[in-house]
Amino acid sequence: MELRKSFDTRSGRWLLASLGLAAVLTSGAIIAWAPADQVTYSQFTLAIGVPMTIILPIIAVLSVTSEWSQRSGLATFTLVPHRGRVLSAKAVAAVLVTIPATAAAFGVGALGNLAGAALAGVDPGWDQGWADVGFFALGQTLLLLTGFVLGALIRNSSGAIVAYMLYGFVAPGLMAFLAFNQQWFADARPWVDAKYNQDALLRGALGGDDWSHLAVTSLVWLVVPMAFAVVNVLRSEVK
Repeated sequence: MELRKSFDTRSGRWLLASLGLAAVLTSGAIIAWAPADQVTYSQFTLAIGVPMTIILPIIAVLSVTSEWSQRSGLATFTLVPHRGRVLSAKAVAAVLVTIPATAAAFGVGALGNLAGAALAGVDPGWDQGWADVGFFALGQTLLLLTGFVLGALIRNSSGAIVAYMLYGFVAPGLMAFLAFNQQWFADARPWVDAKYNQDALLRGALGGDDWSHLAVTSLVWLVVPMAFAVVNVLRSEVK
């Protein structure tokens, strides 16, 4: 039911449609402008994944803020008094969205790879495997859950979306600038920049200590805020 509610609104349907549209447009851009030696499967899937890192978290934000911003929370929590159960159902429904999104990324990417290679007159480069599919899905899931946590913390659609944009694009840029100019922060960045590790996961570029970096930043930026968000939702007055 929560999965259906995520796309039972005009904004939800448009966001779902934009996933497919973004995948097609991104593939077309690579075919049109990428050099022939860069027309590979990974180029398509990673490029398609970029707009998904924006759209999927927004879907997660709207799934959890809808009960508060659309004033339907009173009805929902009256029918299901256990708020934790409602929040868990929303989290599971949001995470399930990554399955068709990943399938779309690799499916459209495969078609784009075939078309691009044919137009460029080269053999298609199949440099993605099942492990890359798993890394991609896990990376998108972590980003989606970040949007979900921000939605649960702020409980306002606009505020949570702005907060995610700051997390996903402004903060990483500032950290990258600081790391470029300060060696001490360049060494410390993997331990504090969650988006840096999540992007590496999407590329399948994690190994060795990188998994420790991902675990630490996920604990700080995802698990701890989720705990605060759950407590806040359970205690907040529904109006």
